[in-house]
Amino acid sequence: MKKFGALFLAITGLAFGVLSQERSNASIEETQLIQLERAWNQAETGGDPRGDPSALAPLFEDTLVYVDYDGSLMNKAEYLRSVANPVSKPDHIRDEGMKAYVYGTTGIVSGIYRETGTAKGKPYTRRARFTDTWIRQSGKWKCVASQSTIIH
Repeated sequence: MKKFGALFLAITGLAFGVLSQERSNASIEETQLIQLERAWNQAETGGDPRGDPSALAPLFEDTLVYVDYDGSLMNKAEYLRSVANPVSKPDHIRDEGMKAYVYGTTGIVSGIYRETGTAKGKPYTRRARFTDTWIRQSGKWKCVASQSTIIH
C-alpha cells in the first residue's frame, strides 16, 4: 500500500509540474501579446503625425483582415495606408484593460481602448471594444485579424 501511495504522489506531482510549466509558458506568451498590442498603439500615435506604418508592418500577417470601428474592412496594405494618411489622427490610445488567451500557436487578445485625436480639424474621443487574433509562426507572433466596435 505504501508503494501505491508513493506512486500516486509521484504521478500527481509530475502532472502538477507539467500543468504548472504549461501555464507558465502560456502566461509568458500572454504577456508578449499584450506588449505587442501596446507597441501597436504606440506606433499609431508615435511622434510622426502620420503614425509609423514601418513599425506596424511587422506586427501583421500579409493576410490581415482588419474591421474598423465603423465597419470598414481593410487588408494589411489598406490598413497601413490608412495609418500613413489618416482621416482621423489619434493623439493618444489608452487601453482600459486587455486580456490575452493562448491556445497552442493561436492567441486572442480582447479589451477596451479609449482614443482621442482630431478628425477634419475637430477633436474626438472614441471608446471601443476590440478582439485581435494572433498566430505564432517561426517563434514570432503576427496579427491575422482585428475587429473593434464602438461602445458608449
